[in-house]
Amino acid sequence: MGRTGQVIPGGHLTMGIVFFYLSLLVLLPLSAFVLYASDMSGQDFIRQVTDYRMVHGYLLSFGCALAAALINAVFGLLLAWGLVRYDFPGKRLMDGLIDLPFALPTAVAGIALTTLYVETGWLGRFFYQLGIPTAFSAVGITIALVFVGIPFVARSVQPVLKDLDGSLEEAAALLGAGKFLTFRKVILPELITPLISGFALAFARGIGEYGSVVFIAGNVPFETEIAPLLIMTKLEQFDYQAAAAVAIVMLAMSMLVLLVLNGYQRYRLQRQGA
Repeated sequence: MGRTGQVIPGGHLTMGIVFFYLSLLVLLPLSAFVLYASDMSGQDFIRQVTDYRMVHGYLLSFGCALAAALINAVFGLLLAWGLVRYDFPGKRLMDGLIDLPFALPTAVAGIALTTLYVETGWLGRFFYQLGIPTAFSAVGITIALVFVGIPFVARSVQPVLKDLDGSLEEAAALLGAGKFLTFRKVILPELITPLISGFALAFARGIGEYGSVVFIAGNVPFETEIAPLLIMTKLEQFDYQAAAAVAIVMLAMSMLVLLVLNGYQRYRLQRQGA
């Protein structure tokens, strides 16, 4: 669109405000990590970020975030499907409840989930009878990340599913395709891009989540310590350089994962447009 077609006047001023806003809220805080860590020697940096306790924290955080994002990709799709394709009593209430994890303070969510999933909790007692410890374990961490990540997938898929052309499904049915084949060949390809977007957002949120996880994790060293907790521990010890070093590693790994997912998403969009 040319400059004459712009809706908001003052293009240079608008772009200046955008860059200033991004610099203030994103680039400056990220630069602070690098500045704090720059006082360390390369050897100290490597020693800090490859410490066994830190590596265990990375693996736990990324592993649980990945598991939660995969679970949310499946159940977020089912949730969006139910809300778009079916009418039932309480539908509007359920639609609104999806956004609850966005509005609820994460610490409150963490305490509520811990109360529910401890061995004597309303839900936890059933899992413990099956031999699945849901509190103070990786399972509990994953449950908390599923809770905070489900809106990202459901809200990404819902508008695309709502706007799908029903005539394609009718044509597939007339040609003799069953419901599962129609879903796999007609509907699912249209939902892959929003599913990837929702998955990436849920995964990114899960990696850095702290408030809702810290209570249900139990924070046992070398067992249930997540990486954000290790950063907080370093800050409480006034070891800002070590905290910055760990934050840089997490940031780099998160950006790498998001770049791969966004690259695949762009590749699919280009193929669809070709």
